[in-house]
Amino acid sequence: MAKTDIIIHDEKDNVGVVVIEKITPNQDCTCWIMENDKTVSIQSLNEISLGHKIAMIDLNEGDTILKYGHDIGKVVKSIKKGEHVHVHNVKTKKW
Repeated sequence: MAKTDIIIHDEKDNVGVVVIEKITPNQDCTCWIMENDKTVSIQSLNEISLGHKIAMIDLNEGDTILKYGHDIGKVVKSIKKGEHVHVHNVKTKKW
């Protein structure tokens, strides 16, 4: 079995969390979906640090970010599949 680079908690999630080490640009990553023990692949577009998120689909400004099956914020700058998801392109809806 290939090593897991990214964990996706719920199949509805549109982001995954980098769990092994920093992801490099154009890296082919193995993603494990915890909810149903499925594996999917994605290619990163840029460097993503350990513990940060990667977009599993293209996301547009105003879209909701789903992690753990829950709304964790909204997209404030369009994000392409495979791009780094963090405070530069996502904000909380709390304020």
